[in-house]
Formats: sequence, structure tokens, C-alpha cells
Amino acid sequence: MEKKIITSANAPAPIGPYSHANLIGNTLYVSGQVAKDAKSGEMMQSDIKVETRKVMENVHAILTEAGMDFTNVVKTTIFCVDLGDFAAINEVYGSFFTGNYPARETVQVVKLPLNANVEISVLAVK
Repeated sequence: MEKKIITSANAPAPIGPYSHANLIGNTLYVSGQVAKDAKSGEMMQSDIKVETRKVMENVHAILTEAGMDFTNVVKTTIFCVDLGDFAAINEVYGSFFTGNYPARETVQVVKLPLNANVEISVLAVK
């Protein structure tokens, strides 16, 4: 099966040797996204809700580049440095879906790239 690299100018450039996403058949594997602004290069970290919204906007940009949207998402993984932020993260995250929610896990980690407080990756299917 052919692997197609998906890159979006509306999402921040990868900070390492990885792609925004890989499309294999009808399945899109989106790398974890943090709240880095694609245009300014700045991390959007004024509060956890602002940070989570930017993460989800970055995910959306990649989904759009692949011809998909949040209705195509079947699985997500949320990494956060403080599970005390879970309710706020969940509120913003949930606003991007309209029912038929994807499967998900949320895990607390010690540290994330660029000192992010939240990182989200998704798996989507056409």
C-alpha cells in the first residue's frame, strides 16, 4: 500500500524528523500536535483552554489538507503534563466534535516538546 505524506502550511512545521501525517489507504495517522502557531512560530500558552484550542486547530489544518475533518477521526491520544487540567482540556476538545466521539485515552506525562502542557494525536479514516 502506498504511503502519502501530508503536510499543511496552516500547521506548524515539525520540530524533528517526522511528518504532519501519513495517509495509507483511507487511514490518516496524524502526529502529535502542540500549540505552536504556524505563522508566528510562538507557543500559545496563556492558559490551558487557549493552548488546547490551538492544538485542535493545528490538528484540523492537517485533517483539512488530507480532505478530512473531525467527523473522520476514530481515535485520539491526549498527553498532558497535569491531569488537573483534564476538565478544561476536555471541554475545548469536546467542542470540536458533534457526537459519534472517537475512542480516546488521556495520559499524564512528565514533559512535552517545547514545554507544551498538552499534545494531541489522531487517527482518521475516510
